Amino acid sequence: MPETTRESLTQGGWKTLAFEPFREGVTIHWIKRFADDQPGVALLKYEAGASVPRHRHEGLETILVLQGTQSDESGDYGVGCCVINAIGSEHSVWSDTGCVVLIQWDRPVRILFED
Repeated sequence: MPETTRESLTQGGWKTLAFEPFREGVTIHWIKRFADDQPGVALLKYEAGASVPRHRHEGLETILVLQGTQSDESGDYGVGCCVINAIGSEHSVWSDTGCVVLIQWDRPVRILFED
């Protein structure tokens, strides 16, 4: 996705993109990989029932839900929800139904506990 626009993301333009394995049940399409002190931006696609174990945010994380519902210990986030996770915050993430999210990490997260 050389040029990413709001319309291409919100209208499902991501559906034809190539995704690669990220974690079990979760695939990733990098829009912009981490470089030096620059953030990483990606699309994450969760299969139904997939999860990411408890982790700590070493930088700000911003998520926009594009399809389905993503959940953490604080609640469930449907299409159009914007989730902000502050530096130092911790949580685990899952999707009972499957979801696709646009995510920006200022820094890579630190996994605290593997499943």
